[in-house]
Amino acid sequence: MLSAKSLFQEILDNDESFRLFCSIAASGESQGGWENGRIAALVPPAERALAPRIARHGADEDKHGRIFNALLRKRGLTPVPVPPETDYTMLLERHGIGLAHDKLRRDEPLTVRDLIVYLAHSRVTEQRAAEQMAMLRAHFADHPDIGRAVRMISHDEDNHLAYTHEELLRFAAAGHGRLIQRTLRECALAEIRVHRDVSLAVMARMGRILHWSRARSAVLTAAVHAAYAYERLAGWHRMVTLSMPRHRDALGGPETPAPEFA
Repeated sequence: MLSAKSLFQEILDNDESFRLFCSIAASGESQGGWENGRIAALVPPAERALAPRIARHGADEDKHGRIFNALLRKRGLTPVPVPPETDYTMLLERHGIGLAHDKLRRDEPLTVRDLIVYLAHSRVTEQRAAEQMAMLRAHFADHPDIGRAVRMISHDEDNHLAYTHEELLRFAAAGHGRLIQRTLRECALAEIRVHRDVSLAVMARMGRILHWSRARSAVLTAAVHAAYAYERLAGWHRMVTLSMPRHRDALGGPETPAPEFA
């Protein structure tokens, strides 16, 4: 039976597919860590209270990158170069989503508008990350090799999502509601396209590594397109709604250490 659990189990059981999966994940998380670190350093004076939360977000992303690399080392594997067509963060930037890297490389303070763009981008992408990790947690939370990593990363992604809701609602209350909703919609519609394209590219790579039949590859390709059709029609709305999280100030404390993956 073809299911999300059986598909990931197949990827997990093969060294080369697992190596590609962890390499892609580690690269994306490390890139997110750099982006958040630069944004924290460039927060304008009027919003300095937000800087520690952004820095904590970046520290979590860096930690996730280390965890994925540690999972590779545990199996005696080394990372592989990330194929450009599977680079989610790079493709989002290329589509103009989030803050451009050339802006982040300058030592010029960001504006409130920049922070809203950053938070809207994070709100959308953290929704995706939280959902994906929740799926892995449901099936692999007790797995002897990856269970602890899945639980830790899933917990962090939930905190990141909560933080973006809370901060965007704060800016909405300050009169930026229209900008927030417009930016969220633009981010969501671009993200679902990028997610579709990356999913197709990853499935093609995995198919070659795992020697999937044409029929199986066709079924998975159709599933990706069907998911995109649903998200384009209605599913994207879940990425743009805002509600006050039950867990307030989710990034208000220090980074949760991960000594077992050091």
